[in-house]
Amino acid sequence: MPDVQDPWPWYVAGPLIGLLVPALLVFGGKAFGLSANLRHACAALPVPERAKPGFLRYDWRSAGLWNLTFALGIAVGGFLGIRVFSDPSAPLALSASTVEALRGLGVTDLAGFVPAQLISWSALATPAGALMVIGGGFLVGFGARWAGGCTSGHAISGLADLQVPSLVAVVGFFAGGLIVTHLVLPLLLG
Repeated sequence: MPDVQDPWPWYVAGPLIGLLVPALLVFGGKAFGLSANLRHACAALPVPERAKPGFLRYDWRSAGLWNLTFALGIAVGGFLGIRVFSDPSAPLALSASTVEALRGLGVTDLAGFVPAQLISWSALATPAGALMVIGGGFLVGFGARWAGGCTSGHAISGLADLQVPSLVAVVGFFAGGLIVTHLVLPLLLG
């Protein structure tokens, strides 16, 4: 029997994710996606309704309670994955080409879950680090709202439902990722 600490092969993880989409639709009438959770969380804040913008005045319990529960499950699963099911002494498994590409960009400390040279409080204090973390976070959130959903919602649910706008969004997500990886990141780290 495989160890749960080992990565699951694509032929197990892929079909499980693929079966999640129709199961959500058939049994719950829900579409898979996470980007609306920020709106649901803001709508759930204990603020008088008249003080909320119109965008946040809706019944978040019926619209988003399952989404918030799903997001909480992801957070708990991530915590368990890092704290319970991982070996902190084991190095992060990266391909040799990834290690070489990161070293070419000046990222040499690959000991943790994420490179501390990119994601840490000290990196955030630099102009490049602040731009990557704050600017990147803003662009991801803005892009997800502008596209009408996040990468998981469009790439998993939207494409499975043969929605042309999801195909356009996924192509945009991938193009943006390639541009940032090959053009913007070398400029910021160079």
